[in-house]
Amino acid sequence: MQDNITTAITEALDKAPERAFVESIEFAFTIKDVDLKNPNNRIKEEIRLPSGRGKEIKVAMFASGEAAEKAKAGGIDVYAPEQIEEMGTNKGMGKKVANRYDFFLAEVPHMGLVGRWLGVILGPRGKMPRPVPPVLDPAVVATGLRSTVVVKSGDKMTFHATFGTANQSVDELTANAMEVYKRVMTRLERGPNNIRSLYIKTTMGPSVKVEVTA
Repeated sequence: MQDNITTAITEALDKAPERAFVESIEFAFTIKDVDLKNPNNRIKEEIRLPSGRGKEIKVAMFASGEAAEKAKAGGIDVYAPEQIEEMGTNKGMGKKVANRYDFFLAEVPHMGLVGRWLGVILGPRGKMPRPVPPVLDPAVVATGLRSTVVVKSGDKMTFHATFGTANQSVDELTANAMEVYKRVMTRLERGPNNIRSLYIKTTMGPSVKVEVTA
């Protein structure tokens, strides 16, 4: 299966037109014989990519005091607790902040405040913050997230999973793609036999079909 994925990645990169920006590269899974009306069958996985995501990942944290200082030292943008209500009240501001970052963290005591004021903004985007207890260094958490992708099907039989960018090598992309593929397979009762089709494409490039083998 790895050879098939490598071949598809190579072809997708070769066929991708030149762009003025670095394109992401992703899988398009279409699954079959899975009851996605049952939430237990829906795929939602956080996957650490061995070769990283190939682009800068922005992380912010709702914090104060010592936690805020640790976060700033780790290159994390910090929003003070009093800014949470402000962002919740000013929906335009809240949406702008939500779209600016890939992941959010929060000190445990601020999670309720975030849920109350920003839940309707962050929740639908899948960006509710991860709670960071005092014993954890937020910089360590952020480092892990910077190489993490979230793969989720929701209730759709077709879903996409990004595994890198076009400026990474084929070997790096293959390693990332295999990590994503294997994790998705663990969530399917019949593994490859639950795959109707699988494609690889860059953001705006043509799709390349991957031959799925057991």
